[in-house]
Amino acid sequence: MGTPEFAVPSLKILVENQYPIVGVITAPDKPAGRGKQLQMSQVKQYALSQNLPLLQPVNLKSPEFIEELKSLQADLQVVVAFRMLPEVVWAMPPLGTFNLHASLLPKYRGAAPIHWAIINGETETGLTTFFLKHAIDTGNIIFQEKEPIYFEDTAGTLYERLMHKGAELVLKTVQAIEKGNLQTYEQKGEVSYAPKILKETCQIDWNKSALQLYNFVRGLAPYPTAWTLLKEKYCKIFQINPKTLDWEYKSVIGSFRVQGNKLAFMSQEGWIEVLQLQLEGKKRMNTQEFLNGFREWLV
Repeated sequence: MGTPEFAVPSLKILVENQYPIVGVITAPDKPAGRGKQLQMSQVKQYALSQNLPLLQPVNLKSPEFIEELKSLQADLQVVVAFRMLPEVVWAMPPLGTFNLHASLLPKYRGAAPIHWAIINGETETGLTTFFLKHAIDTGNIIFQEKEPIYFEDTAGTLYERLMHKGAELVLKTVQAIEKGNLQTYEQKGEVSYAPKILKETCQIDWNKSALQLYNFVRGLAPYPTAWTLLKEKYCKIFQINPKTLDWEYKSVIGSFRVQGNKLAFMSQEGWIEVLQLQLEGKKRMNTQEFLNGFREWLV
């Protein structure tokens, strides 16, 4: 059970290791892009390429879906980046249902663990496989694997590493369940949360320190992306310099300034240089390209 790209390597590794996949459950096709054409999830695309049986329920509690799911007679259900499941679904298979989560639970329970770990300046995260139970991300842990967060990491680079390492952990978990020699344990330690990221979550607060701003921007890059207002226009910020510029001129927090080939915003600690951005309706570019085309508009 999975929908986005993050879930594909986990399905692929099970297929490549000759596990019989009796069904793939993914989200219904949905309109996307400017033409609002119906688009298949990445998991569906892979499932079709392997001729795997496919279900795309709108309602996970509907009697029709429950009957279809029962008819597959799965021994085990594997969940990677999918919706919250009702008990009638996760309790169905005799060997249970386990989930792959991109954090060291109980840290960062919720929808966006990769983003929040970077935003909060963590230097380590990881992966957890655990059996599902009623409350989200609270079940007994099967395996955990640590992963460093490097200072130059973005949500994109960390996502990529965790996606592939997660597939290996899913395979290890399935193999252990198959052998029947599993020792699970309850989640212990400090609980923290990683709520879903909304557009308003992504607005930059220039009152923060340089390091907090750097972590915020890279924690949202390349998607869904931090943003600010630039001359009352919506502007995505993909990369900033973690160190403030030594400009002597001071200004109101949140205001911007162009000097030479640099564009910077005033923060709590001084001027923060923007390195990559995308103005509303324009393409993504580095600051030099941006200033070549928009310097006169800015000043």
